[in-house]
Amino acid sequence: MAVDMDMPVLVVDDYKTMLRIVRNLLIQLGFKNIDEAMDGDTATAMIRDKKYGLIMSDWNMQPVTGLDLLKRVRADEKTKNTPFVMVTAEAKTENVVVAKGAGVNNYIIKPFNLNVLKTKLSAVLGALP
Repeated sequence: MAVDMDMPVLVVDDYKTMLRIVRNLLIQLGFKNIDEAMDGDTATAMIRDKKYGLIMSDWNMQPVTGLDLLKRVRADEKTKNTPFVMVTAEAKTENVVVAKGAGVNNYIIKPFNLNVLKTKLSAVLGALP
């Protein structure tokens, strides 16, 4: 099944530079409908208002962490199956285990490149064009 490159994607990160980098990589992969949020509360409101086909969130944000956001998404009947990819500079095994336990679909460690992003997203969404 082909991935819908028009599906809405939400990128959540508290650093504008990282938002820009991830957006540009997603555009290079062919995604067209990309929204951004700079914190977990804004992201939560956006997720309530729009059905996303993919959520990519940084782990280290305040006051709502990426893990908190993931738990909110999984707790909501409407969004519990939305693909969720955690992006973090933390390579600690226990963080990966905690994220998996909370229902994350995949985990990307910064810094990463286009090939890494494509591989990780293909594992979650199916083969990208």
